[in-house]
Amino acid sequence: MKKLFEDIKKDIKFKSAGPGKKLTEETSKPVAAPSSSKQSRHAPSEGAQMAGAAALARIEQKPRPKVHTSQDAIRNQVKRELEAEAAAQVEKETALPAEGSKVKDPACLSVSGVYFTCPLTGATLTKSQREVHIKEAILMRFEEDDIEASVMMIHTFNKDREKVKAAVDIISKYVDNICKNPSEEKYRKIKVSNKVFQEKVRPVEGSREFLQALGFISVMLPVDGQEEEEEFLVLPEQSGDALELMKERRDRLQRGEPVRAKLDRQPQAFRPSPNAQRFELPSDFYNLTAEELKKEQQQRSELVERNAMLRTKAMREKEEQRERRKYNYTLLRIRLPDGNLLQATFYAWDRLPALFEFVRESLVDGWQPFELIAPGGQKLQESEEVSLVDSNLVPAALLTFAWDAAVQADIAAAGGKSPTLLKPELLEKIQTLS
Repeated sequence: MKKLFEDIKKDIKFKSAGPGKKLTEETSKPVAAPSSSKQSRHAPSEGAQMAGAAALARIEQKPRPKVHTSQDAIRNQVKRELEAEAAAQVEKETALPAEGSKVKDPACLSVSGVYFTCPLTGATLTKSQREVHIKEAILMRFEEDDIEASVMMIHTFNKDREKVKAAVDIISKYVDNICKNPSEEKYRKIKVSNKVFQEKVRPVEGSREFLQALGFISVMLPVDGQEEEEEFLVLPEQSGDALELMKERRDRLQRGEPVRAKLDRQPQAFRPSPNAQRFELPSDFYNLTAEELKKEQQQRSELVERNAMLRTKAMREKEEQRERRKYNYTLLRIRLPDGNLLQATFYAWDRLPALFEFVRESLVDGWQPFELIAPGGQKLQESEEVSLVDSNLVPAALLTFAWDAAVQADIAAAGGKSPTLLKPELLEKIQTLS
């Protein structure tokens, strides 16, 4: 099996070699973007791009071939996903900035980008890498646990949750019928051309792999009234213990959840700085395409004119809310009592308890009560399930940290010392904010 994946990777690498294509441990850390001259030197020709696009189109248009073994399924899946990723990466790398558009200097950015952590490998990934890396990691799991891998595959590879639920329900029904009627052969045979199987089960990636992991094998059998044989998935008769194991595996399928990359908050401490309120965000923070970003820049002058017009407070708040919805992420800085700053990335829809939890975990004495004050003097409430975007903390904001005054007074009266702030691992990597 291991050699199988090595052969696949070599094949894909030959087809899509270039910067950022190999999603193994080498992609576990962000790397600096290559210079424009290096990109142009390695950029594929127009003919190569057209050929690649045509090949990908043929792959997507062709009906999915019959898969007879788990190894074949894995091979086809790996090749399909990595070829698609390679084509997308070529398109991304060959896209040039629009003429006259302003490109931010990476050295001036408040954060280099948005990064994620793969829960299966621990690798640090960019937005463009996360989906294919997770799919590849799931496929590699077939070597260790084909049930776990196929369950992950079903719940992660398929975006339509309703179709996933329908397929899971039908597969669960297969298992239930077998367990209730273990000696009846008809319940242990699935006709692949069956309408329900074709419409509800087969289109869901991973469903066939799960059935094979249960013990179903592909067999060509004669059909009454037909000259040609048809494919069936057949399960050999099972013992009592094997049937109980099937039920447990069915339950695992029903409890399955999508595997999602976790946002890496990139916590960073900074020394006191007069630039604490200055933010330069990379394009990763936007919920916009490059074309939409360009259009937004062109509309800036119109926004200035509208701001000069007489508008009600409700009108201004509604427009500000629309502006904030353009961002998927927000960069927050917390100014501590000693002047140091704590910075981290959050989802725009993260709620206030997540912010308080992050700050608490960054402190040596996080068990002590504290307050966070937003720009304008608004005191944030940890108990409120309010999103950061609805708290006006998107796309970036500087907060002020303060210990609970009453608790600190009691500690001082008892002869206690002022609590220590940031944990040593953060202070060891403290930087100067440029």
